[in-house]
Order: sequence, then C-alpha cells, then structure tokens
Amino acid sequence: MTTRGTAAAVGALLLVLVTAACTTSARPGGGTLTVTSAPPPANAHGWDRQRFRGAVGKHTGITRTAKPTVLNGLVGAVFTRNADGDHFCTASVVDSAGLNLVVTAAHCVWDPKIGQRSDLVFVPGYRNGDTPSGVWPLLAVTVDDGWKDHADPDMDVAFAVVQAQNGQQVQQVLGANRLGVNRGYRLPVRITGYPGSSDVPITCSNTTTAQSSTQLRIDCPDYTGGTSGSPWVTDFDPTTRTGSVVGVIGGYQEGGNSPDTSYSSYFGDRVQALYDRATG
Repeated sequence: MTTRGTAAAVGALLLVLVTAACTTSARPGGGTLTVTSAPPPANAHGWDRQRFRGAVGKHTGITRTAKPTVLNGLVGAVFTRNADGDHFCTASVVDSAGLNLVVTAAHCVWDPKIGQRSDLVFVPGYRNGDTPSGVWPLLAVTVDDGWKDHADPDMDVAFAVVQAQNGQQVQQVLGANRLGVNRGYRLPVRITGYPGSSDVPITCSNTTTAQSSTQLRIDCPDYTGGTSGSPWVTDFDPTTRTGSVVGVIGGYQEGGNSPDTSYSSYFGDRVQALYDRATG
C-alpha cells in the first residue's frame, strides 16, 4: 500500500470541506461565497488543521427500521388517549422496584406553563397499528423542579409510572433496561424511537460525544419529531437482552433542530435523584 493515494484523498476532502463551508454558510445580508481553484490557506474560513481532523474523524450512524426484538420491545410510542390518538414522543421501560416505570423526555409529559399532560399512553412494540404488548396509561409523572420552573434543558428527563394491565406491571411483561448514571460522555449507544411520520420504529448505533458538561450529542440521521424521549442504550447484555439507559432524546433544543443530530441531558447525580424520587 502506498501513501500517495491517501494524501491525495485527504487533500481532495479538505477542498470539498472548505467548498461546502463557504457555499452553505449563512451570510449577513445574503450573497454567495465563491472558492477559487487554488488550494486555500490552512486556516481559510475557519478550517484549520484541528477542525479538519475533527471533520475527518466524524462518523454518522446508519439508521434502519428497528426489528421486533426483545430490546426494541422495551421501547414504545407515546400517544394521546389510545393507539389511534396523536403520536408525538417515545418512551421505554426502565428497571424499578415497582416494575412499573418508563423514562422519556420531560418536554413530552410536562409543560411548565400548564403542568402534566393528561391522557397519555405508552404503547410498547407498536407497529403499523398493532399493539402487541398492550396500551399502558401514564399515571404519576416525576420531573425536576428546574424543568417545572423554567424548562431547564439540563433536566429534560421524566419518569412516569404506568398503570397495570390485566393484573401485571409493564416490567413483568416486557423486562426493563437499567438506569445508567455518571457514565461519561463517550459511549457506544443504540437509539430506538418512533418518528411521528412512521408506523414503525427506527434504530441507529453510534458513539456519543460531549455537547457540553451537561449535554450529550450523537449523530444519527432521520430522527424527526416523535423521537423525543428515545432511549440511548449502552452495555447490551446478550444474556438478559437488556442494557443501560444513559440518555433520552431531549435537552438542548429539546433534542435538536436537525434530524441528523440529537442531544440528551447528561444522566448524572440530578437524574439519579429524580429517579429516586420517582421510585420512592
């Protein structure tokens, strides 16, 4: 193997990246930026060596339709009233002593102006109108005071108790992922959720990064409206077929203003305290 082809490819990629940055960036007062055919200086338009290396190293996950597996079966769409109602968020079962807890984004279940959203149901495993694991009404919802008072994006997390069905709790029927806190910022995770425009869930795997000290970020395409609350699962155990939830789509920009990049409030001590309140 020679290094010439690699060097040429890197040089070509740098030119492409610079061109893209120049032609697509918003500019005050409008107008179009142009790029000459001559190689730009190393720091032209902000593309210095460090930023270039970061762009080359960036990896976007591949989003697929989620298969009906045990792990994906812990995830469900959140509707109003029943499975024929409005779908706008996603939730998943999380381990608890009461065997009856789901985790989602706070903005899905609690509006700081009006309080808890009513008539919400959790439909795990929902596909094309089918409800293979039942319809579970949300009862008590627990959110942080920072979210209640001023929609603190660092606590866009909620735990909700769901009503038992046919004498069984949701965790008895489906199992549950564990809650993972203080796990750091760089983790391999799988995110499964329900876009509002689809009747089947999607899934994507990638490695998280730090958006800030209180926010996680991941690059996975096609996570549009309806996927808020989707769990970020790591440490998958093939024996139990479960893992640890270390985030949910939410937080910064209530999960992100681009379908290709999603955010989560960092699951640290405050989320642990919130969980303890919900289960206490």
